[in-house]
Amino acid sequence: MCLNIFSKTGCILSIFLAAGCDQASTLKPEQQIGANPVLPEPKKFLVPPVEVPKGMGWPRDLMPVVADDMKIEKIADNLLHPRTVYVLPNNDVLVVEGNSPGQEKVTAPKQLIAAVIKNRAGKGGQGGNRISLLRKVGNSWKRFNFLENLNSPFGVQLIGNFLYVANADYLVRYPYVMGETSIKEPAQEVSDLPNTINHHWTKALLASPDGSTLYVGVGSNSNITENGLDVEYRRASILAVDINTGASRIYASGIRNPTGLAWEPVSGKLWAVANERDEVGNDLVPDYMTSIKPGGFYGWPWSYFGQHVDKRVKPERPDKVAQALKPDYALGSHVAPLGILFSTKNNLPEKYHGGAFVSEHGSWGRIPINGYKISFIKFQNGVPIGQPKTVVSGFVSRDHKYLYGSPVGLAQDKNGEIIFADDVGNSVWMISSK
Repeated sequence: MCLNIFSKTGCILSIFLAAGCDQASTLKPEQQIGANPVLPEPKKFLVPPVEVPKGMGWPRDLMPVVADDMKIEKIADNLLHPRTVYVLPNNDVLVVEGNSPGQEKVTAPKQLIAAVIKNRAGKGGQGGNRISLLRKVGNSWKRFNFLENLNSPFGVQLIGNFLYVANADYLVRYPYVMGETSIKEPAQEVSDLPNTINHHWTKALLASPDGSTLYVGVGSNSNITENGLDVEYRRASILAVDINTGASRIYASGIRNPTGLAWEPVSGKLWAVANERDEVGNDLVPDYMTSIKPGGFYGWPWSYFGQHVDKRVKPERPDKVAQALKPDYALGSHVAPLGILFSTKNNLPEKYHGGAFVSEHGSWGRIPINGYKISFIKFQNGVPIGQPKTVVSGFVSRDHKYLYGSPVGLAQDKNGEIIFADDVGNSVWMISSK
């Protein structure tokens, strides 16, 4: 057994617990990307392998790295955990600033370790519980306090004259007038959302094309039901909420943490990115993006990536495993995808047209680290093809000691620029062609 924690020296936090402390991955990340990822045998850990850079924000002389044919600029900083970016019809940009409500009780040592990890990486600070509005005035960007006193907000959508916000506990809406820089009216409750424990608190939000339904991504209340199945009611699911009545139903289930939702423009299908389970090794289980079949079941907790049984889950449910759908495209183990954006055409070079941008918030349960970038996956006839192209990187120092930023939500403005939130750097960035 070997346990090493360097929490005050600026070194990488490393926790190893296994024979010989040989915890490094034996697979290359690209082996676990695509429709048929390599899936090794699961391993057992009391404490899983961990490698975490120390969060420090962006030094003055550094910024994210883009390809030579692109440019990047910071359009906002000094924010409070920006998560979601959303472009309004007049090209104003809403920035949702939130973090966990901190309601989960500590019932196991690994939760204490997880808290140390988040704080060390700069991902555990207090969120703003607000929405800021960014507006370009001349050659500069101005920030306005658009909406305040929210409760761990994440998803936001505009339907008609109402702005819908997914807090950790409720889906609410506000009257909205185009061009206004603040909302003072009180919230109108639309529907309650699962809000006990909040192991996963984010609520991704996406409107149907006709504006009648809001789809809400709700994460699980555990890694693999260690808190019991009762607290997983309506969780690890995508809910469909009728905006007129507030009635909700489970649209798809068995998705451990659906953190981003988007419509694929060719097929018209709903797609999601999802964070899969932990504590079975560096190379299990690959996070993924997938089309969502109405009524579909995607395995959690009883199986992963189709019908690979997770033997840790009791009682066993071979009937549920038999129903489990295989995701369309693996993104790699522990990359933590949080945002997805489909773009048929944009202000980037043509090779970044006709596919999906995916933001990877970055790993903690893998050695070496994985993710911490924005990738582009080409689509053909509504299906992902080939390997991803890295669009934005440079969030981590070369020696893996320091974390400067971490990408979250993605959006495209009317000029075709790609905008993304960075919750460790507390910034919003815009990328475009040179």
